[in-house]
Amino acid sequence: MRYVAAYLLSALGGNENPEAKDIKKILESVGIEADDTRMTKVISELKGKNVNDVIASGYSKLASMPAGGAVAVASSAGAGSGGAAAPAAAAEEKKEEKKEESEESDDDMGFGLFD
Repeated sequence: MRYVAAYLLSALGGNENPEAKDIKKILESVGIEADDTRMTKVISELKGKNVNDVIASGYSKLASMPAGGAVAVASSAGAGSGGAAAPAAAAEEKKEEKKEESEESDDDMGFGLFD
């Protein structure tokens, strides 16, 4: 991912066809040692392509992916008669955690770091 990010930074900075030395320079500026095989792979895959078109096609692919959170909720709700009780139990646990946090915050005896 770091090689793609460096390639995109170089391309968006005005270099239409970034080379290995350009990507290596960007990566080394933030303390990352470049792996030549991965860098060559990224350059060969993106060479001659418009970066904006590649990003636009990536957005359309991401739109078709599930969000993740909805799947867990749907599976717990459809688990039978106990499915409706699960969210209520989770809400009770959150309330209990909040109560514990407020008790712990009193341990600083009224002196906060940023007060």
